[in-house]
Amino acid sequence: MTNQTEKEVYTEKFRPQFHFSPREKWMNDPNGMVYFEGEYHLFFQYHPDGNTWGSMHWGHAVSKDLVHWEELPIALYPDELGTIFSGSAVVDWHNTSGFFKDGKPGLVAIYTNHDTDPISGDVRQRQSVAYSVDKGRSWSKYEGNPVLENASEPDYRDPKVFWHGESGQWVMVLATGQSITIYHSPDLLQWTYASTFGHEEGSHAGVWECPDLFPLECDGKERWVMLVSIGDHPDTIEGSRTQYFIGDFDGKTFINENPADLILWLDHGRDNYAGVSWSDLQDERRIYIGWMSNWRYANEVPTDGWRSAMTLPRELGLKKEDSGYRLVQHPVRELDVLSGAGKEKMTPYSLHEGETYQERMQTNLAHLHFETEADTNSVWALTIRHGREEVSLFTCRVGEGTITLDRRRSGIHAFSASFPAVQSAEYAEGERGGFHLYIDTSSIEVFSTGGELAMTSLIFPEGESIDFEFKTLTGNVVLKEWKVSQLRSIWS
Repeated sequence: MTNQTEKEVYTEKFRPQFHFSPREKWMNDPNGMVYFEGEYHLFFQYHPDGNTWGSMHWGHAVSKDLVHWEELPIALYPDELGTIFSGSAVVDWHNTSGFFKDGKPGLVAIYTNHDTDPISGDVRQRQSVAYSVDKGRSWSKYEGNPVLENASEPDYRDPKVFWHGESGQWVMVLATGQSITIYHSPDLLQWTYASTFGHEEGSHAGVWECPDLFPLECDGKERWVMLVSIGDHPDTIEGSRTQYFIGDFDGKTFINENPADLILWLDHGRDNYAGVSWSDLQDERRIYIGWMSNWRYANEVPTDGWRSAMTLPRELGLKKEDSGYRLVQHPVRELDVLSGAGKEKMTPYSLHEGETYQERMQTNLAHLHFETEADTNSVWALTIRHGREEVSLFTCRVGEGTITLDRRRSGIHAFSASFPAVQSAEYAEGERGGFHLYIDTSSIEVFSTGGELAMTSLIFPEGESIDFEFKTLTGNVVLKEWKVSQLRSIWS
């Protein structure tokens, strides 16, 4: 670590003020998220020797509220089996692994070792295990590692493990090239093949990575959700992104209940990747966090001394629509503690074509919530002005049922031809619609009020305060609600 003070570290240009980022050096995928004895653990892919992707370790941070984070020493270092790729962590409540001799539960991490066979030169990815008896502060690696390997699969990684109560066993979902392979185990050490999912299902625009599988309830019915991240491929416009499937799971086999060619995107922005959910939460929520970047330009973004941040943690749920069940997401309620001074306009405010409503902020940290009622064919635009020439443009075309977030003039973007972009999504709320926007020093996260839509986008503006201008471009729009709040830094 450097000798900089905490204040010096967390006030650098573009440093997020209410998103987790490492104190220094490179970070990517979230790993090993688990809740245990009052702490949310966030492990993450970490390169302590550089600001670009390199020899992977597991970095480590903890939080008591999902908002304020304490970064701890590195948890897992590379060893004779290779570097430490993505994985998961669980609480072994009943000592199925045999690691915990005193009758108390402990943490078990399941991760991928990555190396190259010294004889053949082939890439090897094998699954290994480590355990902690002191709340994740120190880790012992299992002497029998690796616990799972497949020499025929070079892409064989990112184990997400959970306890499946109905079948009384541990389940692992593992990314295996262009599919997800499911294994089960009685003890986290001996793994048996159960099934494979994904051939000819969903998008195969890139290698499949970082799966997750979990149940959610909606209208008294349980459905299982599988997340699958898709790596960057030169033939795609968006770069890396995440899709999801909804279906049934019996402990061995996942069955997609939607047509095989239906692609459901978790997030319609460019910068939410490799996210997975926390295990062992005590309040029955399903909380998710992602890496707020994109492999298309992650190594080139204009930060100095540190690189990458996580998205806001989000609570996931399901909504029943005419076309089937769909995932919804909302920023966790704990974020409310960051709200500071704000302005609320509750009286409906009518805007005819060409008219505007404006709000000036004295900060670049803000949460804006607004609700609209619009004519069928109206178009409205929210301009977020970061500086004299820097703007992000959020537009809704009600008749077309689309929204866009345009960051082509949001700030610095010359580091990658892929970065200046118009991000778009279908938005089927019709004449009524509302949104939450969370704006940090270098990001915008958009959520529809009902949670059906999320759009996460990095930005790198030079300006340090923002103005909002809501304008009716065609038709008539009523602002039913408008509330904007300054947000506090989590590092203060």
